[in-house]
Amino acid sequence: MSRGKKPRKNFSFLSKNRITLVVLVVGMLQLQLVHCQNDFPVENPEFVKYFTQVAYGRLSNLTSLLLSSQFAKNSSYCVKDPKEEWNRAFNYSSNLDFVSNCITKIRGDITQRVCTAAEISAYFNSIQTFGVIKPNENCNRTSWVSGCEPGWACAVNSDQPVDLKNSHDIPARTLDCQSCCAGFFCPSGLTCMIPCPLGSYCPLATLNTSTGNCEPYNYQLPAGQLNHTCGGANIWSDVRSSGAIFCSAGSYCPTSIEQNACSSGNYCPRGSTAEKPCFKLATCDPDTANQNIHAYGALLIVGLSTLLLIIYNCSDQVITTRERRRAKSREAAARSVREKGQARARWKAAKDAAKKHAIQLQTQVSQKFSRRKVDTEDEKVKILNNTEFGTDKDLYTTMDTSTSGASEQSHASSEGKKIEASHLMRMMHEIEDHSDGFSNFSMEAKNSKLKAAKEKEIHTDSQIFKYAYSQLEKEKAQQQQNKKLTFSGVISMAADTRTRKRPLIEIGFRDLTVTLKGKNKHILRSVNGKIMPGRITAVMGPSGAGKTTFLSALAGKAVGCKISGLILINAKTESIHSYKKIIGFVPQDDVVHGNLTVEENLWFSARCRLSADLAKPDKVLTIERVIEFLGLQAVRNSLVGTVEKRGISGGQRKRVNVGLELVMEPSLLFLDEPTSGLDSSSSQLLLRALRREALEGVNICMVVHQPSYTLFKMFDDLLLLAKGGLTVYHGPVGKVEEYFTSLGISVPERVNPPDYFIDVLEGLVKPNTSTSLSHEELPVRWMLCNGYPVPPDMQYYSAALAASRTNVQFGSHGNSAEITNEEQSFAGEMWQDVKCNMERRRDIIRHIFLRSKDLSNRRTPNVLLQYKYFLGRVGKQRLREARIQAIDYLILLLAGASLGSLSKASDEQFGMPGYTYTIIAVSLLCKIAALRSFSLDKLQYRRESASGISSLAHFVSKDTMDQFNTAIKPVVYLSMYYFFNNPRSSFVDNYVVLLCLVYCVTGMAYALAIFLDPGPSQLCAVILPVVFTLIATQTKDNEVLKIISDFCYPKWALEAFVIGNAERYYGVWIITRCGTLDKLNYNLHDWILCIAILILTGIASRIIAFLGMLVFQRK
Repeated sequence: MSRGKKPRKNFSFLSKNRITLVVLVVGMLQLQLVHCQNDFPVENPEFVKYFTQVAYGRLSNLTSLLLSSQFAKNSSYCVKDPKEEWNRAFNYSSNLDFVSNCITKIRGDITQRVCTAAEISAYFNSIQTFGVIKPNENCNRTSWVSGCEPGWACAVNSDQPVDLKNSHDIPARTLDCQSCCAGFFCPSGLTCMIPCPLGSYCPLATLNTSTGNCEPYNYQLPAGQLNHTCGGANIWSDVRSSGAIFCSAGSYCPTSIEQNACSSGNYCPRGSTAEKPCFKLATCDPDTANQNIHAYGALLIVGLSTLLLIIYNCSDQVITTRERRRAKSREAAARSVREKGQARARWKAAKDAAKKHAIQLQTQVSQKFSRRKVDTEDEKVKILNNTEFGTDKDLYTTMDTSTSGASEQSHASSEGKKIEASHLMRMMHEIEDHSDGFSNFSMEAKNSKLKAAKEKEIHTDSQIFKYAYSQLEKEKAQQQQNKKLTFSGVISMAADTRTRKRPLIEIGFRDLTVTLKGKNKHILRSVNGKIMPGRITAVMGPSGAGKTTFLSALAGKAVGCKISGLILINAKTESIHSYKKIIGFVPQDDVVHGNLTVEENLWFSARCRLSADLAKPDKVLTIERVIEFLGLQAVRNSLVGTVEKRGISGGQRKRVNVGLELVMEPSLLFLDEPTSGLDSSSSQLLLRALRREALEGVNICMVVHQPSYTLFKMFDDLLLLAKGGLTVYHGPVGKVEEYFTSLGISVPERVNPPDYFIDVLEGLVKPNTSTSLSHEELPVRWMLCNGYPVPPDMQYYSAALAASRTNVQFGSHGNSAEITNEEQSFAGEMWQDVKCNMERRRDIIRHIFLRSKDLSNRRTPNVLLQYKYFLGRVGKQRLREARIQAIDYLILLLAGASLGSLSKASDEQFGMPGYTYTIIAVSLLCKIAALRSFSLDKLQYRRESASGISSLAHFVSKDTMDQFNTAIKPVVYLSMYYFFNNPRSSFVDNYVVLLCLVYCVTGMAYALAIFLDPGPSQLCAVILPVVFTLIATQTKDNEVLKIISDFCYPKWALEAFVIGNAERYYGVWIITRCGTLDKLNYNLHDWILCIAILILTGIASRIIAFLGMLVFQRK
């Protein structure tokens, strides 16, 4: 066809669709039924029926031509299945009355009145370009017949040949003008008629005498033509331009000339061709356009609420029951062990009593023999005085003879007692040799193979707890035995190398200096020494002495600083990160999970950080040992608590903070002020637990702030720092007073030595010395005493001390020796700060991505196992936040009800306004809720990731648990919105789009929570959905905005919503659908693409959030 060429790009949807109507009209014009004359037998129904069937048959043949026409290609953006779409619009096979009526009315000359392809092209092009039809051969300023008026048409000359399919020119059509047939529309400015599509109602118009309009089409009769009457329909276009021919809401139109009211129990949306039965639980009044499906929304809410209650209650009940059973097993095991311990104590008491009785009997018997021996000795003395022995052999022979004689004399009298004593002694030896048979508390296993076989049999909770508590009782018994030997009572355990199962780590440091980048300020200077395994080293000093910096430098956690000097690990220059798996670091703040119990916090740390090869009974033993020695038994099942919700006390929280590191059995343990905020008894309890760790070879270094004297004496070594990070003393605690006394500094009576030393270093107290030694000279004195090099800027102190001049004030000279920086400009300071921050970020990234060789010899659980442990922990946290989740769901319900009620489904825009509000509301609410996943536990993550716990498992587990909300929240919202708004698209279509939208915005919320602080992240979560939606809904021809909108997720969500809804509009709606989609630049085939982009955006946001978590949350 000559008109089948692809139209120009600047044509609108009307220009694109003109080929369709051209082909349709061509088919109609090909109905060369007969050249009917005035004597056409219209009164004969058989003739009319026959010619009607012939006409429809040719029209059906035209349908197959439409499938291969250029329209199917040009309108692919708004037509998914051309055959299905055009069957819904022009398949009149069910009722051909409008064709029969038209043939009867115009007496068979239907082909002479139907528009040709040229006329249809002129119509749509003119409407698209000018809004009115351009003048043509039949209708212009000089020629305007009555058929040019709206609702009227004329016929061509019967002798004039017309090529309906391939016509390029408008034919002369000015004869026999009359009103348009019902079921057809006749545009103003053309003298032909076009059939109305299905779903339309095109009756003949009637004149409203009061307004002068031809209703329902609202055009007026021409002035001065008294014989002109109202004709048929005058236009078919977008419903927003003219919706007169659309079948009204609450009615259905089986044909374009018949409109029936919708009956009760059925509903009829606008443009319906048949009644649609209501659902079983829905209500449909007569003449209603939508069914009332609020009951389904209520049922969905009830069902969803029931399901959530079952899930939360059952899950909570399962966890509670499991914990209760474990608690019962634990209590039963502890009770059993106590009873056995008491039985053992009673048995030991009985054994001691039997031994005592046996000893008494033996003593009585021995006394008998001793008296006889005394008599024999007297005789021997006499013999020695009177006789000389030749040899020693004679002496021993005489003694034996004498003894045997005495024994024979007393044998009869003591025979019964000797038998009794020997019997008791044998019994005691048997008890001692087989004491394991009477008690389960043998201090050492007699048979290692038997012990291994018993361990294999340990698999139930009861057996595991019995094993753990038995071992604890053994350790307590050992401590009681050695109580008088050392302060902690376990010095024998320290001497026994078999108890040292952990690798030993010795840290040495030479000339350790830490300088703050950008400011060239020394935080630590020339610190020398080492910390030894099996000893507790206390780091003390005034504020600003660099105590925490010292720990961070040794632990490899110092960033933004320049570290010089040498740090040796076991006398080797190795990275401390190589031993990360066996190093514990207790921060100054109590960084624990407040919504977990004490035991749950400890269990998670143990599972993720202990060796994967360690058996479960040994893990339970480790947990129970830490709980026992830290005194947390009474609060093991209590929530730690948060700022909003009260939990355990501050001292108990501090001990839990330490316990998180103790349960992983470290070889090197750093603690930053673990006793701050604790009372004396709690501090001593903590130190006793640390002492026990030291006896197993753990190297412990801790910062302490003004400890009591009792606590001070519990340390092994002391590192005393002055301001500026200079060492004043490093050595055994017992020799610190001796050292200061040698300097002439004596601690006054009734003054705590550590408090006095810190006051001296602060300069608050002048040293009680006969010399003029000042606190600035103490670091230099220590360097000179130990042969350490003195920094150049402190050489003055060294020379002064060497010269022993005591009348010089060193304060002013010390200040002059300090590094002075020239004053910089404002821009210079800003550049210096930026440079410092960039270097700090570089250090963080290097710490993250540079991997050191693992020298810890500990195989921790892999990522999958840690992911499993994280799932369990996050699941418990979510269950305990059920109230917050319920509030989120309630807000979504209210939002859905409000928007569903206020923004009714808009047929003209396919529900676009309501969906726009939906995107904003759901994005805002879901983003704010998702911020909690990563904004509330940043400190906990930093601690866990620094200890070697997998960041990937942490992130993926939280995202996995959030998928539950991702799946539930769309249902919650749609249970209100969908059943109040009642769009034509299915519930499943809306759910899928909303599901992908929630998934997308949740990932974006992760990124906001990780990159920003809580306040700015919440603000962005509110503003971004509004801004992105405004950009996405801009329809102006602005290329920049179009490019930006492609990166806005609301565009794709809105397009998916509109496409899913537009598919349900067909028949008379096809021009409206194509026009709207063309205006919005949407494509009916892009629904899958929109869904994919939303999912990919969610995935990309999660990747960005995870990378940000690695880089920006490491401090």
